[in-house]
Amino acid sequence: MLDDLDRALLRLLQTDATLTAEALGQALNLSGSQAGRRRARLEATGHVRAITARLDPDRIGLNVQAFVQVQMASHAPERARAFLRLLEGEPRVVSVWTLTGEADYLLRVWCATLAELNDLVHRVLLPHDAVARVQSQIVMDQPKRDGPLPV
Repeated sequence: MLDDLDRALLRLLQTDATLTAEALGQALNLSGSQAGRRRARLEATGHVRAITARLDPDRIGLNVQAFVQVQMASHAPERARAFLRLLEGEPRVVSVWTLTGEADYLLRVWCATLAELNDLVHRVLLPHDAVARVQSQIVMDQPKRDGPLPV
Protein backbone atom coordinates (compact mmCIF):
# COMPACT_ATOMS: atom_id res chain seq x y z
CA MET A 1 0.00 0.00 0.00
CA LEU A 2 1.22 3.47 -0.82
CA ASP A 3 1.00 6.14 1.81
CA ASP A 4 0.78 9.90 1.20
CA LEU A 5 4.57 10.33 1.30
CA ASP A 6 5.06 7.54 -1.25
CA ARG A 7 2.54 9.21 -3.54
CA ALA A 8 4.21 12.60 -3.13
CA LEU A 9 7.60 11.04 -3.86
CA LEU A 10 6.24 9.38 -7.01
CA ARG A 11 4.77 12.71 -8.18
CA LEU A 12 8.16 14.38 -7.68
CA LEU A 13 9.99 11.62 -9.57
CA GLN A 14 7.56 11.89 -12.50
CA THR A 15 8.39 15.58 -12.73
CA ASP A 16 12.17 15.16 -12.32
CA ALA A 17 13.66 11.69 -11.94
CA THR A 18 17.13 13.17 -11.37
CA LEU A 19 16.24 14.55 -7.95
CA THR A 20 18.74 13.43 -5.34
CA ALA A 21 17.73 11.77 -2.09
CA GLU A 22 18.57 15.05 -0.34
CA ALA A 23 16.33 17.08 -2.67
CA LEU A 24 13.50 14.55 -2.30
CA GLY A 25 13.91 14.61 1.46
CA GLN A 26 13.79 18.38 1.54
CA ALA A 27 10.61 18.46 -0.58
CA LEU A 28 8.96 15.79 1.59
CA ASN A 29 10.21 17.02 4.99
CA LEU A 30 12.25 13.84 5.43
CA SER A 31 15.93 13.21 5.84
CA GLY A 32 17.79 12.40 2.66
CA SER A 33 18.39 8.84 3.86
CA GLN A 34 14.67 8.31 4.60
CA ALA A 35 13.72 9.63 1.15
CA GLY A 36 16.43 7.48 -0.45
CA ARG A 37 15.15 4.35 1.29
CA ARG A 38 11.58 5.09 0.21
CA ARG A 39 12.72 5.62 -3.36
CA ALA A 40 14.73 2.39 -3.33
CA ARG A 41 11.71 0.48 -1.96
CA LEU A 42 9.41 1.91 -4.64
CA GLU A 43 11.93 0.94 -7.31
CA ALA A 44 12.41 -2.56 -5.84
CA THR A 45 8.66 -3.20 -5.68
CA GLY A 46 8.17 -2.13 -9.30
CA HIS A 47 6.27 1.09 -8.62
CA VAL A 48 9.06 2.84 -10.51
CA ARG A 49 9.80 0.78 -13.62
CA ALA A 50 12.67 2.78 -15.06
CA ILE A 51 14.40 6.11 -14.97
CA THR A 52 14.60 7.46 -18.52
CA ALA A 53 15.17 10.68 -20.42
CA ARG A 54 12.33 12.23 -22.42
CA LEU A 55 13.84 13.34 -25.71
CA ASP A 56 12.61 16.17 -27.92
CA PRO A 57 11.43 14.48 -31.14
CA ASP A 58 11.94 17.59 -33.29
CA ARG A 59 15.54 18.00 -32.18
CA ILE A 60 16.37 14.41 -33.12
CA GLY A 61 14.67 14.58 -36.50
CA LEU A 62 11.38 12.83 -35.75
CA ASN A 63 8.87 15.11 -37.44
CA VAL A 64 5.89 12.79 -37.92
CA GLN A 65 3.93 11.25 -35.08
CA ALA A 66 1.01 9.01 -35.97
CA PHE A 67 -1.43 6.60 -34.46
CA VAL A 68 -1.95 3.48 -36.52
CA GLN A 69 -4.93 1.18 -36.01
CA VAL A 70 -4.44 -2.42 -37.07
CA GLN A 71 -7.27 -4.86 -37.67
CA MET A 72 -6.17 -8.48 -37.71
CA ALA A 73 -7.17 -10.97 -40.39
CA SER A 74 -6.54 -13.80 -37.97
CA HIS A 75 -6.44 -14.10 -34.21
CA ALA A 76 -4.64 -17.43 -34.29
CA PRO A 77 -2.17 -17.36 -31.37
CA GLU A 78 0.89 -18.17 -33.48
CA ARG A 79 0.13 -15.45 -36.04
CA ALA A 80 -0.65 -12.92 -33.31
CA ARG A 81 2.67 -13.70 -31.57
CA ALA A 82 4.51 -13.30 -34.88
CA PHE A 83 2.87 -9.91 -35.39
CA LEU A 84 3.82 -8.78 -31.87
CA ARG A 85 7.43 -9.90 -32.49
CA LEU A 86 7.40 -7.76 -35.64
CA LEU A 87 6.24 -4.76 -33.60
CA GLU A 88 8.80 -5.37 -30.84
CA GLY A 89 11.58 -5.27 -33.41
CA GLU A 90 10.33 -2.12 -35.15
CA PRO A 91 11.91 0.99 -33.56
CA ARG A 92 9.43 3.40 -35.19
CA VAL A 93 6.64 1.77 -33.17
CA VAL A 94 7.06 3.21 -29.67
CA SER A 95 3.84 2.00 -28.02
CA VAL A 96 1.31 -0.75 -28.67
CA TRP A 97 -2.12 -1.18 -27.14
CA THR A 98 -4.69 -3.93 -27.64
CA LEU A 99 -8.20 -2.57 -28.01
CA THR A 100 -11.83 -3.45 -27.97
CA GLY A 101 -13.85 -2.46 -31.01
CA GLU A 102 -13.04 -2.65 -34.69
CA ALA A 103 -9.25 -2.24 -34.42
CA ASP A 104 -7.28 -4.90 -32.57
CA TYR A 105 -4.14 -2.83 -31.98
CA LEU A 106 -3.31 0.84 -31.69
CA LEU A 107 0.29 1.75 -32.47
CA ARG A 108 1.98 5.02 -31.65
CA VAL A 109 4.72 5.66 -34.16
CA TRP A 110 7.40 8.27 -34.76
CA CYS A 111 8.99 8.76 -38.18
CA ALA A 112 11.33 11.31 -39.69
CA THR A 113 9.17 11.84 -42.78
CA LEU A 114 5.81 10.97 -44.29
CA ALA A 115 7.66 8.70 -46.72
CA GLU A 116 9.02 6.76 -43.76
CA LEU A 117 5.50 6.41 -42.33
CA ASN A 118 4.34 5.19 -45.73
CA ASP A 119 7.17 2.64 -45.72
CA LEU A 120 6.17 1.42 -42.26
CA VAL A 121 2.55 0.95 -43.29
CA HIS A 122 3.06 -0.48 -46.78
CA ARG A 123 6.29 -2.45 -46.47
CA VAL A 124 6.18 -3.60 -42.84
CA LEU A 125 2.62 -3.76 -41.48
CA LEU A 126 0.33 -4.52 -44.43
CA PRO A 127 2.42 -7.38 -45.86
CA HIS A 128 2.18 -9.32 -42.59
CA ASP A 129 -0.16 -12.26 -43.13
CA ALA A 130 -2.04 -11.64 -39.88
CA VAL A 131 -2.99 -8.06 -40.85
CA ALA A 132 -6.29 -7.34 -42.60
CA ARG A 133 -6.44 -3.54 -42.45
CA VAL A 134 -4.35 -0.58 -41.34
CA GLN A 135 -5.62 2.95 -40.75
CA SER A 136 -3.35 5.79 -39.71
CA GLN A 137 -3.97 9.21 -38.23
CA ILE A 138 -1.17 11.74 -38.42
CA VAL A 139 -0.79 13.97 -35.38
CA MET A 140 -1.04 17.64 -36.32
CA ASP A 141 -0.23 18.98 -32.84
CA GLN A 142 -0.06 17.73 -29.26
CA PRO A 143 -1.42 20.54 -27.06
CA LYS A 144 -0.99 18.44 -23.92
CA ARG A 145 2.24 16.48 -23.72
CA ASP A 146 2.47 13.07 -22.13
CA GLY A 147 1.90 13.87 -18.50
CA PRO A 148 2.54 12.18 -15.22
CA LEU A 149 0.21 9.50 -13.95
CA PRO A 150 -2.40 10.75 -11.45
CA VAL A 151 -0.84 9.43 -8.25
